[in-house]
Amino acid sequence: MPKVAVLDMTGKEVGQIELSDAVFGVEPNKAVMLDLVKNFLANRRQGTQSALTRAEVSGGGKKPWRQKGTGHARQGSTRAPQWTHGGVVFAPKPRSYRYTVNKKVRRLAMKSAFSSKVLDNELVVLDKIELDSYKTKAVAAMLKAVGAGKKALIVLENVDKKVVASAANIPGVKTATVNTLNVYDILNADKFIVAKDAVAKIEEVYA
Repeated sequence: MPKVAVLDMTGKEVGQIELSDAVFGVEPNKAVMLDLVKNFLANRRQGTQSALTRAEVSGGGKKPWRQKGTGHARQGSTRAPQWTHGGVVFAPKPRSYRYTVNKKVRRLAMKSAFSSKVLDNELVVLDKIELDSYKTKAVAAMLKAVGAGKKALIVLENVDKKVVASAANIPGVKTATVNTLNVYDILNADKFIVAKDAVAKIEEVYA
């Protein structure tokens, strides 16, 4: 079982925790993690792009010149795609890019992401993450104490409005609960900062 130190919010070690091999000790599967990252980004796309086809562009009702005898190539409309102000060939239309991934694949990708953070020494376990008041400075001090880089993901067992609001003002810092975690956010973070009770919840859900 992998062991990691448990820190307090000042960065001081207050103990150690044994992590479950079934969740934090698997061999990371890069292909599966890539599949889930692509799925996350595809599902996030708005798909609102739109352009006009030659059937939808205004104008072009009159044939520009007669069919034969002018020396020009034959043309039927000034709104054909090769004309300026003409329609777009195979114009993009609003669509959904959303697709689903098999549940077993999703679970394997999550376990791989957790394990990769342990292998890369990017997992930080805190005994608790809580604030007395809404204070961005307190979260910034905590991040500095645990050696977080520009991008950090703070994981709580349940929503704590004070922590979420205080971290929201810091660029590159995201907060999440165990049930809102995704592979993209985990891999995108330089430091994966998890409350001790959230670790137990993660193991309960994914073991």
